[in-house]
Amino acid sequence: MKRINFLLIILSLLIFSSCEQEDYEFGNIISPTGLTISASLQGADADNPYGDGSGYVTFTATAADAITYKFIQNGLEIMVPSGVFTTRYTTTGVHVYSIGVIASGTAGAMSNSSTSVEVLYTFEPPAELVTALTTGSWRVMAESPGHLGVHSADSNHTGVDNDFPVWYSAAPYDKAETGMYDDRLVFSSNGSMEYQAQGSILGKDVPLENEFNGPQDRTEQEIDDGEYNFYAIDDFTSNWSISEQDDYLVLNFIGNGFAGFYVGGDHTYRITYWSSNEIYLKTIGFDNNAWYTKLTNTQ
Repeated sequence: MKRINFLLIILSLLIFSSCEQEDYEFGNIISPTGLTISASLQGADADNPYGDGSGYVTFTATAADAITYKFIQNGLEIMVPSGVFTTRYTTTGVHVYSIGVIASGTAGAMSNSSTSVEVLYTFEPPAELVTALTTGSWRVMAESPGHLGVHSADSNHTGVDNDFPVWYSAAPYDKAETGMYDDRLVFSSNGSMEYQAQGSILGKDVPLENEFNGPQDRTEQEIDDGEYNFYAIDDFTSNWSISEQDDYLVLNFIGNGFAGFYVGGDHTYRITYWSSNEIYLKTIGFDNNAWYTKLTNTQ
């Protein structure tokens, strides 16, 4: 028994000694100091202060006593031990972007900073898409399932493509008792779009009243979802353009241009699918819902 107790004492001393040694080797906790962030825009010079239009920017972070760096962009965290991070911004035009950096030292000690940069991104839309849009006139594809749909703009639908409406997807000719199916959109190569309303359109009451001709007679007009079935308007002209954002093509309207069902918003439509005679569009309406419309130029 004495021998066993003696061995236990020796083992305890060894464990205690090992713990003391580990604490001793850990060293001092040192926070990074003097964190700086610089940005280099590809192709930037005196004549091109916002870069060459490619959208590429290289950020360099430096700090005394830093072991590694973490860059934070649009909520995403990217660990970059070297402190040199290259990214690309793809919203057409000149825009200001912000990025944060966390410098880490020993034992998790950190310091942080952020910076912003103004970047130019230029874009030339696919010629085939422009040709398709300016060929014939476009209409809501009433005969197709899902030609109109909606879901929440900020929902994360597990296992479901977020470019597909899950709240409501119209059956063929589901809106036959409205003024939508006879509308036509005529795109011109000069950047104008004529909306041929044939006297009335389908849309949400709030943006229609605010952005067109105010309230109208709602007798047998408004359905349960606060929509005008036959909101009376004349044909009108809007301007259009194609841009790129977050790796998607975007159809932009300046003015009251829209794609068959009026929901207001900023009148920008993400192109989720297109061919020479079909185009599938998604926009965020005044109600912060994602609205979908399928158009065709076949008559």
